Amino acid sequence: MNSVFSVAHLFPLYPCKLFSVKFTRREILTAFLGLPFAIAACKNSSGTTFPEGEIVGANVDFGHKLRDGLRVEVPQDKWENIGTAIVGGGVAGLTAAWKFQRENYKDFVLLELEKEVGGTARSGACAVSAYPWGAHYLPVPFAENTELITLLDEMHLLEGRTGDRAPIVAEQYLCREPEERVFYKGRWYEGLYLRAGASEEDTRQLSEFQKQVDYWVNWRDKKGTRAFMVPVEKCSDDAEATALDKISFAEWLRQKGFNSERLLWYCDYACRDDYGLTIGQTSAWAGLFYFCSRVRKTGAESQAFITFPEGNGRFVAHLRDVSNSNIRAGLGVAQIVPSSEGASGVDVICLDPQTNEARGFHAKNVIFSAPVFMAPYFIRGFREQAAFDATAFEHNAWWVANLTLKDRPKPRFKQDFPLAWDNVLYESPSLGYVTATHQSGVDYGKTVLTYYYPMCPDDFQTARAKLFSYDWKHLAEVCLSDLERAHPEIRLLVERIDIMRWGHAMISPHPDFIWSGIRAKAEQPFRGIHFAHSDLSGIALFEEAFYHGLRAAGEILK
Repeated sequence: MNSVFSVAHLFPLYPCKLFSVKFTRREILTAFLGLPFAIAACKNSSGTTFPEGEIVGANVDFGHKLRDGLRVEVPQDKWENIGTAIVGGGVAGLTAAWKFQRENYKDFVLLELEKEVGGTARSGACAVSAYPWGAHYLPVPFAENTELITLLDEMHLLEGRTGDRAPIVAEQYLCREPEERVFYKGRWYEGLYLRAGASEEDTRQLSEFQKQVDYWVNWRDKKGTRAFMVPVEKCSDDAEATALDKISFAEWLRQKGFNSERLLWYCDYACRDDYGLTIGQTSAWAGLFYFCSRVRKTGAESQAFITFPEGNGRFVAHLRDVSNSNIRAGLGVAQIVPSSEGASGVDVICLDPQTNEARGFHAKNVIFSAPVFMAPYFIRGFREQAAFDATAFEHNAWWVANLTLKDRPKPRFKQDFPLAWDNVLYESPSLGYVTATHQSGVDYGKTVLTYYYPMCPDDFQTARAKLFSYDWKHLAEVCLSDLERAHPEIRLLVERIDIMRWGHAMISPHPDFIWSGIRAKAEQPFRGIHFAHSDLSGIALFEEAFYHGLRAAGEILK
């Protein structure tokens, strides 16, 4: 998952309060892993062995108070004049700050409720390794993405450029082999597409699907623009390409005659991995974007991955350090108050959740780099004068577990494909796990596994309610039981499991959203407030948040 967002991931936004309910092990496993698996797991394992651990992350209770319109009065001596206030410390907000610093514009402050900036790109660490809490890689950008390449160069990740100005990333920062494997019916196999046991028809359909991908990789509109590029802003708006947004990826696959179970699983996994959605919930445009946007030309491999033990937390740390003196972490924004019509300036009212001390900023401009759907909750007058429907920006829920192991899981068979960076369970609704220590080059001893589970129901609010009704032990049991299918000894190896619940993990590119016109409307400033978030691309990627942070900062610098 390569998703990003900022402060307002705190708000589960469902009508009921958080509560603790007693569930049986079978009920828990049925809810997350399905009834057949739950029955088998309860027969084969007692599920009584538990390590230490806890729920970490967002201050949900305080977040709810802010969302619900907590009234905050700022004393006169607690106001500060500032040129620009950046609301939200995710990648978009941090990038706007980075841009300001590069342009020698220092009159700004970045406000983030959490003690740590980064949103879903943030990371953690233990004695064994650093590890991601969300986004864990960045594909090597094309030469056209010049400012992102500048960031990579600034971080000393590059060894030079090719003749066509494409970046050459130092080998130690590219994902080492083996990169991916999939677990199916008791065995591990190389890659993500399950080739073992594939029929002639499976193979034929995979080949035909690749031809469709090649068609769109090579496709150009009358202006020579590609259908799929990163960032989305560079994609063609030609009707032939944008028509794909009208239907689901599942419907597009059906129309093309694809019904191979393995191909459908592969496409569904891709959508769950990047979007937290099934193929039936994902726009066909977004589904093809996954396969086409990072392939330079037919026959070329998709761009290599830049990754670190802490995932995209490495980029967050660099961006944070560049603007550290301008960052006010642990300060929650309660309300944003634009000046009256015709006047200039925006007031930003904040509250420290630890001390309940109120602070205020008289700003000339604001960059709103929290998720777009939060605008009506924070911006006074937005509901009455909204230039776009903020409720159209729907987010889905995820949870992530980091498991500290005292040793690596042993292969069950000599023929098993070895432990890889990305390890996927074919018959699980989870995404499997990433090995945080993979880049170290040491393939034995202690490690940290980062397990991802996207909530993919029909109703996003139901998913959030479900996620927050289960406590740490419930979710830890799901994680352990799921991994037991591939690693029967997992409970004996795990020393600790920490879990983070993301109530609003990423934007959902469902049909008729990306090219509906709503994104273009939301990019327009609202009374001195400039929006900057990956939401505005409809695709939750680091590159998209980076682009919108640059765009919003550029609007102000003009």
